Amino acid sequence: MNEQAHVLDKDGTDALGSMPTTTSPSYADRSALQTGFDHFASKVTRWAGSPGIFCGALAVVLIWALAGPIFHFSENWQLVINTGTTIVTFLMVFLIQQSQNKDSVAIHLKLNELLAANREASNRMIGIEELDEQDLRDVANFYVRLAGRAKAMGGQKEAHSIDEEGMPVTRMEAQRHRSQ
Repeated sequence: MNEQAHVLDKDGTDALGSMPTTTSPSYADRSALQTGFDHFASKVTRWAGSPGIFCGALAVVLIWALAGPIFHFSENWQLVINTGTTIVTFLMVFLIQQSQNKDSVAIHLKLNELLAANREASNRMIGIEELDEQDLRDVANFYVRLAGRAKAMGGQKEAHSIDEEGMPVTRMEAQRHRSQ
């Protein structure tokens, strides 16, 4: 099986708190922890990205800077802003990553639906985010060649699919064929 971005338990289900991929068998299952964290992360990232919070953070930095002469620009004065910003940044990384993971999964699902619904599109593209780096480069090279063909054809339009001759077989597909 391909290396996956999420962690599986011994029984093949997603480890508690990990972000499953769209091809994970337990993606549709709901975990109270995952759901709660998702709601919390969404609210905090929307709140933190608001103009009011930015202005508040800017005000804190300005107040800290103006307090510098009062505290003689001491090490403790510097430590206050360094510690505060480090803690906020550390925690926000996890909340922003959760929101990004959710958005990424949603975009992949939407694209999968468009691929599955279009008769001319290849269903091989569904779940392509699970491919390793080299396989993705091979697919990208296919599209570079396809773009060259389209440019050579001028204004003439044609529909093409990744299933056409010349599309590289991914290592995952090659392993699957060998094991059958």
